[in-house]
Order: sequence, then structure tokens, then C-alpha cells
Amino acid sequence: MNKTTIKRIGVLTSGGDAPGMNAAIRAVVRSSVYHTIECVGIFRGYEGLIEGDFEALNARSVKNIINRGGTFLKSARSEEFRTKEGRQKAYNNLKKAEIDALVTIGGDGTFNGAIVFNEEFDFPIVGLPGTIDNDINGTDYTIGYDTALNTVVEAIDKIRDTANSHNRLFLVEVMGRDAGDIALNAGIGAGAEEILIPEQDMGRDRLVESLKRSKKSGKSSSIVVVSEGDQIGKNILGLADYIRENLKEYECKVTVLGHIQRGGAPSCYDRVLASRLGVGAVDALLNGERAVMIGIVHNKIVSVNFKESLKGSNKIDEDLIRVADIISI
Repeated sequence: MNKTTIKRIGVLTSGGDAPGMNAAIRAVVRSSVYHTIECVGIFRGYEGLIEGDFEALNARSVKNIINRGGTFLKSARSEEFRTKEGRQKAYNNLKKAEIDALVTIGGDGTFNGAIVFNEEFDFPIVGLPGTIDNDINGTDYTIGYDTALNTVVEAIDKIRDTANSHNRLFLVEVMGRDAGDIALNAGIGAGAEEILIPEQDMGRDRLVESLKRSKKSGKSSSIVVVSEGDQIGKNILGLADYIRENLKEYECKVTVLGHIQRGGAPSCYDRVLASRLGVGAVDALLNGERAVMIGIVHNKIVSVNFKESLKGSNKIDEDLIRVADIISI
């Protein structure tokens, strides 16, 4: 399919929301208009695709949304889309609406759905990596990651104020599932004493010994950033209990930042990234590409096969781990 045969592009957001998704939608819509192509918004992700919840969008439909968090197209997880019957309904709705190609914005679940759909119906789909976890292969950064980092650092800065005031040890759990990018980078940025990530198995005893050394070196309070995917204990509350039993010098507190990390206005970086990727998605479709993700590598826009993007998250930066070890003494 080429530029002469693509007359209408659909765009949807799926899975967990991420700051910058609205900026990406805006870029897809306005890039479509620029190329004299109609754009259709699909509400509630693949669920809306099955139910035919479509709305025509134009350049004015997406005004004043670049600064808004979340996604105005809404997002949802669709069990029905996992079935062949559900995907058939979705395909029928696309054909009925005369939509020739699709841009999906989301994470690995979104891309998995796009792969199956493309294979079954040979339908042109291009994906944009929208997830705060930064756990998509083939792109240096995902939409929403930078904003989430800034949110976490701001929260930890506030927590440190009370930690210092009361000589407390705070365990701060951040999102990231199986990827430690948020924990590692936010931990360095916020000056954490220890950072626990799933890519490294520090162990509870080593953590306690490290905190004891910090105490002896004169630190009266400490911040430990814990990625939710870290396997050092059953959960962060169990880890806190273990520390209380073995390190009575500190009063140990737990803060789980949770979904606060998903919200808020996107950072400038995420707005620019989302805009570049959105334009890149339309360019890719007009160039005949399909079943690819549009990412960024060394500040250049790239196309990556969906299956390549799902081969695991980018490996953790070992140099960053070394930096964290050196500056936390």
C-alpha cells in the first residue's frame, strides 16, 4: 500500500496510559491532514475497535492537548480482541469505516495484538512506543518515560526532606515491572543511597550491610529506591520488615508511588519525542511500511519490526550502575 491508496488512517491508544500520548495522537492527526489524508480516532483501544467507537478527527480536534497527560482517546484492555472472533469484528469495522491503515500507541501488549492482527488480515499497522517503563526494544526512549522520571525525582526530593528531619530510612517503590530504568535513573537523579532493580539481585543481607556502612559513615537518613519488579523480597513491605529486624538504628518507612507516576503534564522531551514519532508513523505508512514500531535511536527516528521490538527491553546501562555505586558512598 502506498500514498495513493491510503486515504484514511485510524489512531488508537491501548494498555496503560503514558504522558505524551495526546501529543502523539495530535502529531498523527496533523501529519495526516498535512498529507491530505483523513484521520479517525478510535476510542478505548482495541475494545473501541471491536465496538466501532470511531470519530473523525481534524487539526482542530486535537488543539490544546499537547500539554495534557493521559489520552483523550481513552485506553482499555480488551479480552475479546484476544479471540479470533473479536479481531474479525475489529477488521470488519475498519473496512466498513474505509480505514486503510492503523497507528497504535502503547506497549508490548499493544504490539502483540498488532502483530496478530497484521498476520491475520494483512492490514497495515504502525506502532508508537507509549509506556512509562521504557521496556521496549529498539528505541532508546518510550513516550512517557521522561515525565515519569521527573515525577519520581520530585516525589523523592520531598520524601528526603522528612527522612532528614526524622533520621528515617525510606523505601520508595517505583513502577517498571521487569525493567529497572525508572528506578536506576531516578535513584541517581534523587541521590538515593541504594537502588534495587530486577536486572541485579542484590540480596537482602547485602542491602542491610550496605545500609550499616552508610550509617557508620555518618549518614543519618537513607533513601532506597525499589523497582516493583525487583525480587529481593516477596514485596516491599516484607523487605521493610526484614530491615527493621536487622537494622534497628533506622526507623523504616515505605512509600509506594504507584499510579502517580503515570499522570501529569508531559515534559518538553516527551512532547517533542511524541511529535517526532507521530509524524514518523504517518511517513512510514506512506512509504509502504507495516508491522513496524517507530522509535528513536541516537536521536534519529527508526523503524523496527514489531517482533524485534518485543525481544526484551533494552539492556540496563552498566555504566549507570557503576555511577550509582560510586556516588552513593
